[in-house]
Amino acid sequence: MSDNDGKKTLGLRGGARPGNVKQSFSHGRTKNVVVETKRKRVVVPKPGGAKSGSGGAGGGVGGAGKRPAGITDAEMERRLKAVQAAKAREAEEAANRKAEEEARAEERERRRAEMEAKEREQREAEEKAKAKAEEEERKRRAAEDKAKAAAAKAAAPAAEADQPRGGAKQAPAKKPDREQDRQNRGKGGRDGGRRSGKLTVNQALTGGEGGRQRSMAAMKRKQERARQKAMGGPVEREKVVREVKLPEAIVVSELANRMAERVADVVKSLMQMGMMVTQNQTIDADTAELIIEEFGHKVTRVSDSDVEDVIKEVEDKEEDLQPRPPVITIMGHVDHGKTSLLDAIRDAKVVAGEAGGITQHIGAYQVETDSGAVLSFLDTPGHAAFTSMRSRGAQVTDIVVLVVAADDAVMPQTIEAIAHAKAAEVPMIVAINKCDKPAANPDKVRTDLLQHEVIVEKLSGDVQDIEVSAITGKGLDELLEAIALQAEILELKANPDRAAHGAVIEAQLDVGRGPVATVLVQNGTLKQGDIFVVGEQWGKVRALISDTGERVEEAGPSVPVEVLGLNGTPEAGDVLNVVSTEAQAREIAEYREQAAKDKRAAAGAATTLDQLLAKAKEDENVAELPILVTADVQGSAEAIVQAMEKIGNEEVRVRVLHYGVGAITETDVGLAEASNAPILGFNVRANASARNSANQKGVEIRYYSVIYDLVDDVKAAASGLLSAEVRENFIGYAEIKEVFKVSNVGKVAGCLVTEGVARRSAGVRLLRDDVVIHEGTLKTLKRFKDEVSEVQSGQECGMAFENYDDIRPGDVIEIFERTEVERKLD
Repeated sequence: MSDNDGKKTLGLRGGARPGNVKQSFSHGRTKNVVVETKRKRVVVPKPGGAKSGSGGAGGGVGGAGKRPAGITDAEMERRLKAVQAAKAREAEEAANRKAEEEARAEERERRRAEMEAKEREQREAEEKAKAKAEEEERKRRAAEDKAKAAAAKAAAPAAEADQPRGGAKQAPAKKPDREQDRQNRGKGGRDGGRRSGKLTVNQALTGGEGGRQRSMAAMKRKQERARQKAMGGPVEREKVVREVKLPEAIVVSELANRMAERVADVVKSLMQMGMMVTQNQTIDADTAELIIEEFGHKVTRVSDSDVEDVIKEVEDKEEDLQPRPPVITIMGHVDHGKTSLLDAIRDAKVVAGEAGGITQHIGAYQVETDSGAVLSFLDTPGHAAFTSMRSRGAQVTDIVVLVVAADDAVMPQTIEAIAHAKAAEVPMIVAINKCDKPAANPDKVRTDLLQHEVIVEKLSGDVQDIEVSAITGKGLDELLEAIALQAEILELKANPDRAAHGAVIEAQLDVGRGPVATVLVQNGTLKQGDIFVVGEQWGKVRALISDTGERVEEAGPSVPVEVLGLNGTPEAGDVLNVVSTEAQAREIAEYREQAAKDKRAAAGAATTLDQLLAKAKEDENVAELPILVTADVQGSAEAIVQAMEKIGNEEVRVRVLHYGVGAITETDVGLAEASNAPILGFNVRANASARNSANQKGVEIRYYSVIYDLVDDVKAAASGLLSAEVRENFIGYAEIKEVFKVSNVGKVAGCLVTEGVARRSAGVRLLRDDVVIHEGTLKTLKRFKDEVSEVQSGQECGMAFENYDDIRPGDVIEIFERTEVERKLD
C-alpha cells in the first residue's frame, strides 16, 4: 500500500498516535497487530500467521489477497456471496442479451423470408395477368379479323353488281387484293401480329400494340352500317315510347334519364324553348311535360304523397279472417280504482309501483280467464291532463269499461270518458267499484249516469253494470263474463296472415335499449325482422317484448308488445305499418317529416303585416314564463305540454320552449341558459355532465314524479301566488353493489354511499338508467349488524325498501329530505 492510499484507512477507527500499537485482534489462533502511522494504518501479522479467516480463504476478498483489517468471518462470507451473486447476475444478463439477439436475428430472417415470398407471389400474379392480357389480345385480334372477313364477304356482291354484263373481269381489280394481302401479312398474318417498321398514326388508332382499341359496340355499329349500305340505304332505328313518371319538380338530368334520351338533346330542346338551363337545374312539371311530349313519350303525373300508396288498406277476404281477442280499455276518474281493479284481474301489483298511487302512462296487458279466453286490457290515466291519452285508448279499443267509485259517483273525468266512448262508437260496460266501503251507494251512480244518457240494465237500459270491489274481489267473475259476452256479440275477427298494422300506445327513450314503442297490433302479424314505418320514424324490428317482459318472435292481432329497433321516438298515437323494403320506409318517413315541418311553419307564420304587428303587440303586453319539459315517455310529455297551454290568461302565460323524452342532457341545459328558463324533469334525471353544467351556469332543474305537483307549481309561479312549497334537498346518493335475500325481511341491497349521507328517516328513490322506477321510504338501514340512523359517504351499508323488492345491482338510490320553504318573488 502506497503513501497516497493512506487516507483509505482499513480496520478499526481510532485516534491512536502514529507509530503506536492501537489494538490487537485474532483470527483463529493467529494474532495480528494494528499499527497506525502518520499517513497510513496497516495490519502486521505475527510470525507464523500466514493463514487468516476460516477455510483458508485468504486475507482479501475472494481469497485474492490478505483479509482487510476489521473484517469478521461473517462479513467476509457475506461479501463473497455478494461477489458470487453479482457474477451470476452478469452471466444471466449476458445470456438474456444473447437470447434476445438470437430472437431478433430469427425475426429478421422470418420477415425477410415473408417479403421474399410476397414478392414471389406478386411476380407470379403479374405474370399470370400478363399472360391473360396477351390471351385476350389474341382473341380480340382473331375476332377483328373474322369481322373484317365478314364485312368483305358482305361487300363482295355489291362489287360483282358493278361489273359489266358480259362477264369479263377487269384485271386491275386484283391489284388491291394483293396489296391488302401484303398489308395483312405485314400487320399480323404470318408473323403472329408482330409490328415491323415505323409506327404510323393509322396503326396506333386501329389496333396497334399499346394503342387505342375499338370496342365491340363500335364494331357492331360498323357492321350494321355496312349491312344497311349493302341493302341499299340507311334504316331508321325504331322509337321506343316510354311512360315517364313526372313529380312536381324534377332535375333536367333525371328527366333525360327517365326518357332514356341524351342530356345534351334535352338541354338543347329547353334552350330552343327560351330556357337557358343546365343539366343540374330543376324545372317545373308543366315544362317537363312539354319536353316529354316533344320527345314522343307518355306522361304520368305523380305527387310526393304517392309514396304512401304502398301502405293503403287492403280489404281482407272473408275466408282469411280469424277470431281475435277483444281490446278492453279501463277508463274513469282519477282515484276511482281503475288500476287496482285491473291488478285484481291480473293478480298483479301494478299500482304499488306508481308515483302518488295514480296511473300516468297507458298500460297494455293481456289476461287469460279461467275459461281460457284471452283479453287485452288498456289502462288509461284519469287526471285531467291526460285527455289525449284517454282519447287514444278509446280509438283503439273494442269495449270500454267505465269505472265509477260507488262512494264518489260521477266526476268530471268520468263524463269525459263517456264522451270519448260515444265518439269512438264502442260498447260500454259500467263497473261500480269500491262497493265494499260503508259509504258506497251504487244506486246514486246509476242515477247520475242517466244525466249523461247512459242507461244501465237495472234501469231498463242496454248498458251492462256490475258491482265490483278490487279489494275483496267481489263481482270480478261477473265483469269478465260480461266482457266475454259483449265480445261474442261483436264477433271480432282479423287476418293474421298479412302485413302488420297497429297503433302506438306509448313511446319512450330507454338509455340501454334506445327508442321503445308500446304497440297494439290491430291486424296482421308483427314479426322480428319486419321493416316498418310509424309516423315520422321508421325502423326494423330488432326485438319484441311482451307485457310480462319476455321476448317473443311475433305478435298477432290484439297483442300488445314493446317494439325495439326504431331510429327515433315516435309520437304516441301514431300508426305502425309494415312495408316491404327499407327504402320505402325511409322515403315515407322523410315525406311525413317534411310535411309536418311545413305544416308547423305554416301554422306559426304571420302572413300579413297586420298579423305581424298584432302578434308583436300581443307579445309585448303578455308576460311569459318559459320552461323546458323532459319526461320519461311520450304520452306524459304530451299531457304536460297540453296542461301548460291551459295555464295563463291575458296577462301571463306559460311557454314550453322544448319538450322531449329521456334523461336531461347538456343540450337541454344550454337551451335553458340561453332562454333563462327552468328545466322540469318528470320521472327522469339529469346525467352527471348535465348536473355539473347546470351548477356552473346556474340553471334550475326541478324533478317531479306526480303531474299534480308539476302543474300546481307552474300555475303558482305563473300567477305569482307562491305559497309555502315542499322543497326536496338531495342529501346523498348510494350505489347498489349486490342484492341479498334475507328471511323475514326480503331483498336487502348492499350499498356504497357515493355522495353525501344516507339517513334512515329520509325519503328515497330508486333510479335505473337515470329514470325513476320507485319512490318510497327505507324499511331498514344497517351498518354491519347494527341498525343505524345515518351512514356517511364512502361507507358501506345495507338498505331495504318498504313494500318494494325489485332492486338490481347497479341501481342508484337517491336520498332526499323534504322541507317547507316560504317562496317569495324577487
